[in-house]
Amino acid sequence: MCLAARAATRFASGAIPSQATLQGVPSDDVVRHAAERLQVQQQFWDIFGKSHDTGPDTNRAIISALGIDCSSDDAIRASIARRDEREWSRFLPPALVVSVNQPVRIPLRMPETPKCVTLEITTEENERHSLPFDLAGEPVEAEYFSSGERRVQRSVTLPISLPLGYHDVRCGEFQMRLIVTPDRAHTPEPGKHAGFGAMMWAIRSHRDWGVGDFSALRNLVDWAALRIHADFLALSPLHATKNRRPYNSSPYLPQTIFFRNFIYLDVTEVPGYDIVKSAIETPENMAEIERLRGTPTVEYEQVAALKRDALNRIFDAAPPSPECRAWIAKQNELLRFFATYCALDEHIHAENPDIWVWPDWPEHYRDPSAPAVAQFARTHEREILFHSWLQWLIDQQLEAAQRAARDAGMSIGLYHDLALATDRCGGDLWAHRDFYVSGNRVGAPPDDFSPMGQDWSFPPPDRDRHRDDGYRLYSESIRHTLRHGGALRIDHVMRLFRLYWIPEGHDARKGAYVRDNAEDLIRILALESVRNRAVVIGEDLGTVEDSVREMLARFGILSYRLLYFERDASRFKYPGEYPAQALASTTTHDLPTIAGFWTCNDIEARRRVGSVDENDYQRQMNDRRRDKQHLLDALFAARLLPDNYEHSAERIPELAAELHQAIIGYMASTSAVLWLINQEDMTKEPEQQNLPGTTAEYPNWSRKMRWSVEELTSNPEARDCAAMVRHWVERSGRH
Repeated sequence: MCLAARAATRFASGAIPSQATLQGVPSDDVVRHAAERLQVQQQFWDIFGKSHDTGPDTNRAIISALGIDCSSDDAIRASIARRDEREWSRFLPPALVVSVNQPVRIPLRMPETPKCVTLEITTEENERHSLPFDLAGEPVEAEYFSSGERRVQRSVTLPISLPLGYHDVRCGEFQMRLIVTPDRAHTPEPGKHAGFGAMMWAIRSHRDWGVGDFSALRNLVDWAALRIHADFLALSPLHATKNRRPYNSSPYLPQTIFFRNFIYLDVTEVPGYDIVKSAIETPENMAEIERLRGTPTVEYEQVAALKRDALNRIFDAAPPSPECRAWIAKQNELLRFFATYCALDEHIHAENPDIWVWPDWPEHYRDPSAPAVAQFARTHEREILFHSWLQWLIDQQLEAAQRAARDAGMSIGLYHDLALATDRCGGDLWAHRDFYVSGNRVGAPPDDFSPMGQDWSFPPPDRDRHRDDGYRLYSESIRHTLRHGGALRIDHVMRLFRLYWIPEGHDARKGAYVRDNAEDLIRILALESVRNRAVVIGEDLGTVEDSVREMLARFGILSYRLLYFERDASRFKYPGEYPAQALASTTTHDLPTIAGFWTCNDIEARRRVGSVDENDYQRQMNDRRRDKQHLLDALFAARLLPDNYEHSAERIPELAAELHQAIIGYMASTSAVLWLINQEDMTKEPEQQNLPGTTAEYPNWSRKMRWSVEELTSNPEARDCAAMVRHWVERSGRH
C-alpha cells in the first residue's frame, strides 16, 4: 500500500486523507477532488430517475463554507493539508462510537517511535479504569508525513467490557468520548399495532383556550385507547416556536429542538392557578377565551398572549417549588442557554418592538458568551427562572399524558416527532451557531410536488464540529424529544446520511448532497432508543438511496411508508407487499388527506396560491386521474370493494363512504408492524395541515380538529367514524 493510501484510512468516524492526495491532481480537478474529500457527492439521481452532476461553482461554494481557501488551486491544496495536519496531531480521536457486542479498539496517533501509554477510562457511572498498553507489538495501520516527521496510527484493544453509554477516555492532555451502543434499536411488542395521529395544536376540547393542551391530550389518549384500540397516539413536534403566524408557527422550523412550546400548557392545571384565578378569569378574558375556542384555526399570537399573562401572574403568586428548582438544577447548560435567549428576546423586543430576531439585536448581545449577556443574566434572574419554570411545567404535564396512555393500555403511548430544522433566527442558532455551516441552506432537489426544488432556509449542521464535541448536541436532541414517549419519528431521516445543501446565490436546482457520519449517528439513535424503550421510525420519503434503508433495517429502525408513494411502476403495492419493519399510513402533514387526494383539493390549492403554473396544474390533474384509477384497481384486487361498485374513478367525483372505508382497510391490512391513521382521514376532511411552498397564502399549521374530544364520544357521526376505524383495527389483527 502506498503512503498516500495508508494515510487515507479511517480514524475513528472521519475519513482522514493524505496531504499528498491533491498534489498531483490537475488544476481542472482540484476543486472536485477537494469536494469529494469533504464528502460532497458529485452525482445524485432525482425522483424522476435523472442523473445530476455537481457543478464546479456549487463545489467551490460548499467547500469554501467548510473552511477551504479557494482563492487558487495551491490555496485549496494548502487548506486540505492543514486539515490533515490537525487530524494527525490528535493522539486520540475526539469521539469513537462502537458496538457493545464487539471488542473496543481505540486508534492512537503518535510519532514513529513506539511508546508505552496508559489510558484512563471513566464510565458514565463514574467507574474508573487505568489501562497500560505497550505499543511496540502493535502493527502500523496508517502513516502520515509532515515537515519530515513520520506519524503512525496503531490501535489497542480494551481488555475490559464497557456497558452501554457515554464514557470518557484520557491520555495526558488528550480526551475522547467513547460511546458504546447496541446493534439494534428498541422494537415494538410482538404483533401488529395501530395508532391515531393528531396535530397538538388541533386537539379541541370544551375547556381549552383556543389551542390543544396537555389535558385535552390526556382525554384524547383515553378516547383513542378505548374507542379505537390504539396502541399509540402520534403527535406533531412539540418544539418551541415564536407562536406568530404565518412565519413562526411551524413545528418543523422551531426556535429550538431541545425544549417545548409553553402554548400547550393547561394553565388551569398549573400549581398556584387558584391563587390568581379571579384576576385571570375576568369577563373580558373569558369572552376572549370563548372566542378563541370557537375559531376554525389557531390564532397563535392571541392565545400565547393570554397564556403568557396568566402564567406570569401564577409565577409571581406561587414561586417555583423546591421540586421545580431541583429539576432545573439537574438540567444541563442547554436550558440555561434557552431560558437566557427567551428572556433577552422579550427584553429587547419590549424596548424596540421593531426587533424580532437575534441577528438584529444590539451586537453585544448576539454572542451568548459575551460579557453583556453574562451581565444581563445576573440582573434578570427572575425572567430566566420563569422560562426554566415553564419547561418544568411542560415536563410535568407531558409526563402525566404519557402515564395516562400507559394506564389506558397503550403499549407504546405517545409518539413524538423530531424536526429536521431549526430557525436560523432562533434560539439554537444563537446559542450553538458554531455547530452550523453558514453560507448554505438545506433543501431538496426538484420533484413532482416542487418542480423548482425546495429551499428550507436553515443552515446545515457542521459534521466535523459535532464529532469534535462528541455528538453531545445530537444525543441531547434525541433524548429531549423522546422524554415521556414510547416512539420517536425522525423527520427526514436521510439527514443522518446526507443533506441537500444549497449555497448562497444558488437556487434549489443548483445544490449538492453532503454526507454525514451515518453509522455513528444511527448507533447513538439506537442507544437512546434502547435506554428509553422507544420505537424509532425514520421518515424515509423522497430521494432515498437503497443503502439508507438497508442500514435503517439493520438497526431495527422502522421505515415510513405512505400509500401515495408505495408503487410498483404505476401500480399501487398490495397490502402484503409492504415491509413488516415499517409504519404504514395514507398521508402526512405535507400531503393530501384521503378526501383531498380523491377530490384533487391539494392540486386546486396549489393553483389558487400560484405555486404551480397552468401547465403544471394540468399535468398534475392528469396524473391524479390516472392515480385514482390505479388506486381503485388496487382496492378491487384486494377485495375491499363489492363487485357491483363503480369501476371508473372518473365517475366517482366525491369520496363515498364505501370508498373511504376501503382505503382505510387497505392500509390497516398492510404487513407493516405499525399502522397510523391521521385524524383528518378518520373524519374525511379535505384540507391538509401544510401546503409546501406557502406561508401567508395558506393557513398552515393551524387547522383544528373537526370535533372536540368530548364530541368524539357524543356526536353520532364521530362515533361512526371511530367504529369504522375500530373495525379495521380488529379485523387486521392490530388489537
